[in-house]
Amino acid sequence: MTRLVLGCGTFGRRLALELRERREPLLVLDRDAGRVEGLRDESIPAQQAETTDPGAVRRRAADLLGEVETVVVGGDDPAENREAAESAREAFPEAFLLAYTGSHPSPADRTAVGEVADEVVDEGMATTEALRGRIDETGYRTRRLRRVLRSLEGPLAVVAHDNPDPDAISSAFALARIAETAGVEAEVCYYGEISHQENRAFVNLLDYEPTELDADSDLDRFGSFALVDHSRPGVNDGLPPETEVSVVIDHHPPRAPVEAVFVDLRSNVGATSTLLTGYLQDLGVEPDHDLATGLLFGIRVDTDDFSREVAPEDLRAAAYLLSFADTATLERIESPSMSPETMDAIATAIDNRQVREEVLVSCLGEIRDRDTLAQAADRLLDIEDVAVTFVFGFTGVDDEAVVYVSARARGTELDLGEALRDAFGQVGSAGGHADMAGAQLPVGMLIDEADTDPAAALEAVVTERFFDALGVGPNRAATAVYARGDYIGITEKYRPAGERTEDGRGPADDSRGPGNGSGEGSPDADAGAGTDGDTDTDA
Repeated sequence: MTRLVLGCGTFGRRLALELRERREPLLVLDRDAGRVEGLRDESIPAQQAETTDPGAVRRRAADLLGEVETVVVGGDDPAENREAAESAREAFPEAFLLAYTGSHPSPADRTAVGEVADEVVDEGMATTEALRGRIDETGYRTRRLRRVLRSLEGPLAVVAHDNPDPDAISSAFALARIAETAGVEAEVCYYGEISHQENRAFVNLLDYEPTELDADSDLDRFGSFALVDHSRPGVNDGLPPETEVSVVIDHHPPRAPVEAVFVDLRSNVGATSTLLTGYLQDLGVEPDHDLATGLLFGIRVDTDDFSREVAPEDLRAAAYLLSFADTATLERIESPSMSPETMDAIATAIDNRQVREEVLVSCLGEIRDRDTLAQAADRLLDIEDVAVTFVFGFTGVDDEAVVYVSARARGTELDLGEALRDAFGQVGSAGGHADMAGAQLPVGMLIDEADTDPAAALEAVVTERFFDALGVGPNRAATAVYARGDYIGITEKYRPAGERTEDGRGPADDSRGPGNGSGEGSPDADAGAGTDGDTDTDA
């Protein structure tokens, strides 16, 4: 992060010394030559310049820093600081501006500085300890989000991924709340269904009322768009791919460039709800009971009750939310009845299982509710001597049908997300986390019109493709399916996950097929037993 300090009085010097220790790009500009020399003697990069001249400040910064992300006005004189703040805002309109009022400012100076600065620091607040959070990456990110939201045309559509889970839903409502504090009307939206019994209880008990969109929805009524818990329009949501997105906040690693005015992608936390909780805290926006309960449940689901890919930030966010959440409502959400369809699906998955070494694969055949796949994958992982489960089903056997996959791993070094990308990235969308992943595959890419039993052929192709990606021995009965060599994305010999060819390529590098090896639109990358199982981790 590049930082520019204008004016270096007592406060500015202390702050410059603090920033010097971070070894990040820094430049101090001051009109006093003696002060500049003193700063250089302390190994602080400093130049003499007229800090109240926008052109001079801009030229000096361009020569020595390039792009300026944060500007701090740090002189002692209130009148000079007022002019320096106005100069900084004119020179760097997109930068985060923190301005010190100086010693004993007049009310007029204080008001003038407040009109141009993102944050104003009074004399009593001017300690480096108090300012660390305001000028570091977290503080900059929060202020930039607020600035971007303030600039948007409303209403803002906050779009969760298809068939949203608790993490996506609660994160969307949190961002909508933040947008409203910035003066922007916001509406939480989603495509698909909220069909899992736990998710229905989640929405109903918390009085969440997201707007369901479909292909016929009038998107022109929205002035701006934001994405939460996924990162690309048209990938795991129903938006047109060319939709201009203003804000993206997601905890899944992207598999392709993400374009938006504001982008926050942090895969080092377990849930997007954790990121939104941090913004609420930084902005001083206190969540009500429903929002806090939803965010806490979103974190618990995505981290499997703090047992999977949990980070210190997740624990801190949960601790903060606990004081606002309704624990009685949480218990009601976590104890919904299981539908007969779900129980039948789990029974079918057990009956149809194939186990090789510690890997279990099961095909449910034609399905109506894709949520049952995630629940079956979770339940089958409890079978003795099973470390990996891979459960799939399909919506039909015609060219327009889709195969949905849900996979889980426990106690293994396998990176399940990478394994699915290796196995299916050439054919469709696949990816996820190390212990939880999913895929969506077009049936037309997997079977041939000449197949006399397309359902059996489809089951054999998907099953063997996954076993082969893990290096598990083949089933001889299915080798004829691969021998034909006339399937797009299936002609290459399989290798264990991550292994490269002689030319340095892995299976996911092949550009054939709609997925282009990107792993986009992973339908189940972080869905636990209580989710809809369709979070996009790779887009």
